[in-house]
Amino acid sequence: MNIKEFLSDLWQNQRVLMATGFVMLTLFAILATVSLFDSQQILGINRWIKPMKFTISTAIYLWTVAVYLRFINGYEKSKRIIGWGISALLAGEIVLVVMQVARGTTSHFNNSTAFDGAVFSAMGLLIVINTFLIIYLAYLYFRANVDLPKALVWGMRLGLVLFLLASFEGGYMSAQTGHAVGVADGGAGLPFVNWSTEGGDLRAAHFVGMHAFQAIPLFSFMLVRLQKRFEPIRPTALTIIFSLLYFATFSLVFVQALRGRPLLGKEIVVIQKK
Repeated sequence: MNIKEFLSDLWQNQRVLMATGFVMLTLFAILATVSLFDSQQILGINRWIKPMKFTISTAIYLWTVAVYLRFINGYEKSKRIIGWGISALLAGEIVLVVMQVARGTTSHFNNSTAFDGAVFSAMGLLIVINTFLIIYLAYLYFRANVDLPKALVWGMRLGLVLFLLASFEGGYMSAQTGHAVGVADGGAGLPFVNWSTEGGDLRAAHFVGMHAFQAIPLFSFMLVRLQKRFEPIRPTALTIIFSLLYFATFSLVFVQALRGRPLLGKEIVVIQKK
């Protein structure tokens, strides 16, 4: 099956996820255009940057879930629940993020008014439900018959596991109502992602960890393809090793952020007052 046939197959089997992803991509283009004509800033950057990041990452996420669901044999009702549920939940979160930005305020970690606190709580609830759906997807990948080579099945299983571990980092940020360590949220940061270059930023580890969802299966896919040409390759074992290294990497990035050190840029030592 070539790429064109595969995408056509995804459209037929996971239409809701695929269509919602393209809506997000379209919204990204609209927001990017708006940002060119609106210079208002929130936390030191153009206010439309954050919803732009969320829409493009949501599109990639939805399409990834579509691929995962495509290869599960059976469990049709469960797949519909996961597909429709994740599409609705993520669409709801994007609506809330864009609404808050349009109001000229932050969407996350914002408890400045009762309304803002309610919006932040609602987004938290949407993400919690989404996480439970991903847990169910992981359960299906360990229980159901998956129509893929063994190494790729393990790549997708481990991608799901690491994605869920990275989700707890998001929970940690919510618990401390902020993503910066040693400095205030906002300030100098890397282009577009705006990860702090002055202090620790938990978003970096969160980003790296959650993209295990795509990175580990892609690595497994590459190994499976290479095995056809280089028979000594052991794709399943190498997939597990890569997953462990990936976990170690985003764990180290998380620890570095907790110590108040930026991923890139001037390091800051956090001194806690006793």
